[in-house]
Amino acid sequence: MKNYTHLLQLFLQHLENYNSGLKTKLPKELYEPEIYILNLGGKRLRPLLALIAVDLFDKAPESALDSALSVELFHNFSLIHDDILDAAPLRRNQPTVHIKWNTNIGILSGDVMLAKAFQVLQNYDAVEYASLSKLFSKTAIEVCEGQQEDMNFETRNSVSVEEYIEMITKKTAVLLGCSLQMGAINAGASNKEQELLYEFGKHIGIAFQLLDDMLDAFATDAEKFGKQVGGDIIANKKTFLLLKALELGNEIQQAEIKKLFTENNTSKKVSEMLKLYTTLNVKQLCEEEANKHTSIAILALEKLQVNETKKANLKKFAFELLGRDT
Repeated sequence: MKNYTHLLQLFLQHLENYNSGLKTKLPKELYEPEIYILNLGGKRLRPLLALIAVDLFDKAPESALDSALSVELFHNFSLIHDDILDAAPLRRNQPTVHIKWNTNIGILSGDVMLAKAFQVLQNYDAVEYASLSKLFSKTAIEVCEGQQEDMNFETRNSVSVEEYIEMITKKTAVLLGCSLQMGAINAGASNKEQELLYEFGKHIGIAFQLLDDMLDAFATDAEKFGKQVGGDIIANKKTFLLLKALELGNEIQQAEIKKLFTENNTSKKVSEMLKLYTTLNVKQLCEEEANKHTSIAILALEKLQVNETKKANLKKFAFELLGRDT
């Protein structure tokens, strides 16, 4: 991250300027929640990727600031609505928007953020805007499709590993690819260069979600992980680990897994499921799947004919994001 401190600060200043303009807007019930969620913090990964991409082609990072703001507005819009869908009380250890205000305000405030995510792209000229909005619209639709598929999985008896990979690709990974490609568009990169950066971001996103699945079950440091270890198991969430265990398990093991779905003792539920995961070797299989997507991502990055030092910095950043050593 330290290689990109200047880019992050550049974006944070742009975001502060944007937030300042919201403070006097009315009705305040519409705009205060937007200021609130944008100020909750986070890694600012998506806007940072847009700036990294334009810098990768030795162009001025300032040219991608509105693309970066656009993806950050969209990401935070999706968080407001996801928290409503999940009935989540907290976001980054603070009350969620629908809890702090109410559900109707949360929906409407999210809606205006989505509109603004597209509006800020109008600051670009017609040709650039056409490319950015086409990509962004496609990505926004895919994210919504991924969210709906994830909700559908909750009530489906059978979900394949392939369907799960497709779901996390849409729900999580495509926005990372989009962020990088938008920066490449701002840099005037060729279509091929844009595609390579998109593939890099998408597959890093898939690998990240797979490793997050694995950590949810097997993390040894709950504080460092930042979430409840075993939370997915307790919620019967259909992750790569669970789906692979159901795919590989014999009839007895499959029956044990399904019986654990109704177990009320959460500590027993987690420990017994982890035993089955260990027996079926799904942790290693999950890591291998993440490695596969990481390799695809790095291969795409290596094909780019750009500054080698900047390319190496992006590769290092990706490995840091995935919690790996280079």
